[in-house]
Amino acid sequence: MCKYLFLALEKGLDDTPGNSEPRQRNTPEDLSFEASVNTLAFHPNQDIIAAGDVDGDVFVYSYSCLENGNKELWSSGHHLKSCRDSAFTSDGLQLFTVSKDKSIHILNVEEGKMVKRIPKAHDSPLNSLLLIDENIFATGDESGMLKVWDIRRGTSFMEMKNHEDYISDMVIDQNKKMLLTTSGDGTMGVFNIKRRRFELLSEFQNGDLTSVAIMKRGRKVACGSSEGTIYLFNWNGFGATSDRFAVKAESIDCMVPISDHIVCTGSMDGVIRAINILPNRVIGSVGQHPGEPIEQLVKSRNGKLLASCAHDQKVKFWDVSSLSSVVVDVYRKRKKNKPLSALSQKAFGGAEDFFSGLKEETAEKKNMEDQEDSDVNESDSDETDSD
Repeated sequence: MCKYLFLALEKGLDDTPGNSEPRQRNTPEDLSFEASVNTLAFHPNQDIIAAGDVDGDVFVYSYSCLENGNKELWSSGHHLKSCRDSAFTSDGLQLFTVSKDKSIHILNVEEGKMVKRIPKAHDSPLNSLLLIDENIFATGDESGMLKVWDIRRGTSFMEMKNHEDYISDMVIDQNKKMLLTTSGDGTMGVFNIKRRRFELLSEFQNGDLTSVAIMKRGRKVACGSSEGTIYLFNWNGFGATSDRFAVKAESIDCMVPISDHIVCTGSMDGVIRAINILPNRVIGSVGQHPGEPIEQLVKSRNGKLLASCAHDQKVKFWDVSSLSSVVVDVYRKRKKNKPLSALSQKAFGGAEDFFSGLKEETAEKKNMEDQEDSDVNESDSDETDSD
């Protein structure tokens, strides 16, 4: 009798209007893979993400904040070795990937079919990729070789080896003229692709330079390092650093700008930190892959989501929609050895109203700000961006 009553009640609950609708989440659910993911790319105008793993496979998913809303669209196993980097074209019709097998693949996004393959693009395994415009792209390899390609010709028109170790990351200015590279040799390279020439190498820094981002409306360049330090350069002052900022992290392996003054960084400790540039502050933790080194971070097309991949064979999504509105008080007191403030509900110690202490307001809120201060080392200078 009780059994049938329970079933009747359960059926009645199922018939309740709206009960069968998928639950809305703050972020899409995690994506799980059979191998560690090295690279991620968000589609420029659709809710689609691509992931390349250490086996050389590429997976393309549609993602959604609805429960069970993620869906695999297609996968490709054309690379013979690890897929190291990937990027969608600006129109979203093609996906570029580079691999340890020294090849460049161009895939049709709608069907996942191979459009073009350059089998021996470099003499050394490829490590990084940058799409510059609809026809031009750059690749960097493990030996420090940079190549700039014209897809219409299918060949490179610029080949330069000025680094002594792997090229870890690349970025280009808004005018598509100056290409910046970071390298395992501890230097940042500056290349003028309009004039097809090498400009200069920065002075050597401690450890590998792992990542690069242009900040402050093009006036500053930030480089992450394997030593856990962010090095800052003035634009057109690339020879020597203007500032350095030591973060209490084992390393800064990747970074992505969230706004003109905030970057998110991924480290070997598995923590994703939000960091304000000038004044230099660790704002807090966006999320984590507990104990697993983070390989790459990418920002979605609308800037509201951050995706991360690590050695735990997962792709995770984080809500960073509120980060761009954060204002860091230049004059606030800083307390060291405090745990990182949680900047999302999914971050360890996540709590609501986590930005309340970042703005200079009443004395009461000022005290709250000091309590929420993140663990941070002093930078060489606390200069502000007064330009």
